[in-house]
Amino acid sequence: MRIIKPQSREFEKLVNRASFMQKRRIQSSVEKIIRGVRMGGDEAVLKYTHRFDGVKFSPRQMRVSEAEKSAAFQDMKPEFIATLKKIIANVSAFYTTQDKKFRRKTGRDGVFLGEKIDPLGRVGVYVPAGTAPLVSCVYMSVLPARIAGVQDIVLVTPPDASGHVNPNILVIADLLKVNEIYKIGGAQAIAALAYGTKTIRRVDKIVGPGNLYVTEAKRQVFGFVDIDMLAGPTELVVIANRNCNVQYVLADLAAQAEHAGGLAILVTPSKSLAKQVRHALPGRDDGYVVLVKNMDEAVDVSNLIAPEHLEILTNNPRKFIKRIKNTGAAFLGPFSPVALGDYYAGPSHVLPTAGSARFFSGLCTKDFLRSTHIISYSRKALEESKPHIEKLCQIEGLSKHFESVKKRFE
Repeated sequence: MRIIKPQSREFEKLVNRASFMQKRRIQSSVEKIIRGVRMGGDEAVLKYTHRFDGVKFSPRQMRVSEAEKSAAFQDMKPEFIATLKKIIANVSAFYTTQDKKFRRKTGRDGVFLGEKIDPLGRVGVYVPAGTAPLVSCVYMSVLPARIAGVQDIVLVTPPDASGHVNPNILVIADLLKVNEIYKIGGAQAIAALAYGTKTIRRVDKIVGPGNLYVTEAKRQVFGFVDIDMLAGPTELVVIANRNCNVQYVLADLAAQAEHAGGLAILVTPSKSLAKQVRHALPGRDDGYVVLVKNMDEAVDVSNLIAPEHLEILTNNPRKFIKRIKNTGAAFLGPFSPVALGDYYAGPSHVLPTAGSARFFSGLCTKDFLRSTHIISYSRKALEESKPHIEKLCQIEGLSKHFESVKKRFE
């Protein structure tokens, strides 16, 4: 790990990182795949599945059958099912408290304004299954949608070499009553969800992490469907001082190395801690120690980096949380490692990366809701508003707009 200072050129590059920067080769490849699926439907999806995953399917075999779901349960130990149910309860409890209510405001006589909140109709969830199937992505993505009221949830995930889906993914998806599961991945899966095929109906929103091709595909289909975010490799900033447990810091920074391209950063005012970490993790080219003057500057530095995960390992971490503005999730104190949030605590681990925590939030129920503005005026209320509308129509040169108001009083 390299020791740098906030005023350095290297720190500036770190702040301005963009792990999912467009690469022309990837952009062009994804464009071709999306175009192919839009024009060729199921046939194109199956062609790309054979090319990239080495598996041949018929359109009917793309969808996971009830028999496949049942078979997945056969080898599951009761203790694992019990663990899943406990985790589902934790995540559900967190999201059940989020606001999904109808809002209304009644003003002066004859005016009613409101906001009608409705869940999205159909949502697609992408679950990676490359080097290791990320089974936790199933419940961390599906539960916020389900609790928001989404009735129709479809899951896509790449098949293994034998054409099957990881049984753990199937078990979790079945416990969460996912409506449809398809054995497809990559940009072709994103295109199928966005535009639809004969077998797969299009969705309103696509959520879930993926590799560079999946992320680029989400970027390209955004606007035709909604997406959650453009997520890159995992990130962690640890704010710690000389009072911290060094072994906790080392363990949490090292955990990022289990993810390809994971970024690990220690921010500390302690020179001795900085040296210990650098010596303990010498081979980490994707890691930094940012040496700051004091804890106030540490918070400022973290806000500039805007990491996916932030750990505060100090004696009184809660005193800093009001000043933390930019992070996907904050973990306070020595007994709140990122792994707790990844798997068990409750809030979704689908979080913004590459500095996008400045404007994106972690996945939550509001991501699966849409609002309809409601406006109702009486004749008297509209008459009171008429001169103000007339002035704006004159400025914008839209006379017919005002005529539509004036017509009510002729």
